[in-house]
Amino acid sequence: MYSIGIDIGGTKIAGALVDESGQIVNELRVPTPVEDPAALVDAVVGVISELRNGHEVLGAGVAMAGFIDAAQSAVIYGTNFGWKNYPLKAEIEAKLDIPVIIENDANAAAWAEYRFGAGKGFQHMVMLTLGTGVGGAVIVDGRMLRGGFGVAGELGHMRVVPNGVECGCGQRGCIESYASGTALVRTARELVASGDPLGARLGELAEQAGELTGVQVYEAILEGDAGARKLLADVGSWTGQAIASLSAILDPQIVVIGGGVSAAGELLLGSIRDAYRKHMPAAGFRPELKIVTAEFVNDAGVVGAADLARVSLASR
Repeated sequence: MYSIGIDIGGTKIAGALVDESGQIVNELRVPTPVEDPAALVDAVVGVISELRNGHEVLGAGVAMAGFIDAAQSAVIYGTNFGWKNYPLKAEIEAKLDIPVIIENDANAAAWAEYRFGAGKGFQHMVMLTLGTGVGGAVIVDGRMLRGGFGVAGELGHMRVVPNGVECGCGQRGCIESYASGTALVRTARELVASGDPLGARLGELAEQAGELTGVQVYEAILEGDAGARKLLADVGSWTGQAIASLSAILDPQIVVIGGGVSAAGELLLGSIRDAYRKHMPAAGFRPELKIVTAEFVNDAGVVGAADLARVSLASR
């Protein structure tokens, strides 16, 4: 039987009809009505209705950024929309005749990797997504770790530097402020502004483009520019240190690295693995976990949300 996955982003709502093996049978994308919760609900309902037309569907999983309660029903805080305690499940189900669960988008992406991607075959997995921020999710004994209130796995907000760089969460020194794509661009701009010769190529690319963005930084990385690669290695070092701490607490078998920064592949993974080994507690006396990049690129959210709905609803 099919299930439907919905991924609500800041600019678009992506939906997919997904089979039991994680394969997308049909998909649909529509713009996100950011300013109006009622219009957003209508848009989600419309996508679900169109995707299920002519198919027997078990239910739908709706993923979005933010804090979702432990019952997978209410948005405690919606990052992109400023929602607080919004009963999204009830609002959607009032207009449909199939059950719905609500899920955090990083959890959904991690579940897709665990079930069908880079984490397949492992029962204990951590995922870190290095993008605009640093997202995270934890799977223990084949189950998503949700915590007492439903908001476990916010790994990007582990504080690694006392009184460090200010983070969007309101604290300082979070790993998100050092290992995200945003942090990579920030440090690249700082390098250019410093006048250090290492920033010369980045400065040239910034001048050509009118500003320095992740596109130019990635271009410099692929060119082999020493300054850009050093900044990428710094991101890897911070990530590896975080994984070392996580390994002491959670003892995962594998860590999957996703997000835009992961496109650097082994150029990034090498520095992550080096830092992990250097900072791992009891190094040499405990098994080493695997560190790999995610296999899903754009469809992890919808595939994971659909399968989480299948697993959750089938157990009821």
